[in-house]
Amino acid sequence: MAEVEAYLGMGGYGSFIWAAYLLATLILVGLLAQSRRVLKKREALLLRLKSMRRGNGDD
Repeated sequence: MAEVEAYLGMGGYGSFIWAAYLLATLILVGLLAQSRRVLKKREALLLRLKSMRRGNGDD
């Protein structure tokens, strides 16, 4: 158990290191969520444009 605590403590810098890992993970998850939202919007726009090109877009 002491080995695990020593590993997580990382020589006294554990709080900084784990905070950096947490921040990086949150940023990456945020970028993933934003990318998925943009992708869905652009897919919807593409479908709308395709239907308008076929003449089905009578809005």
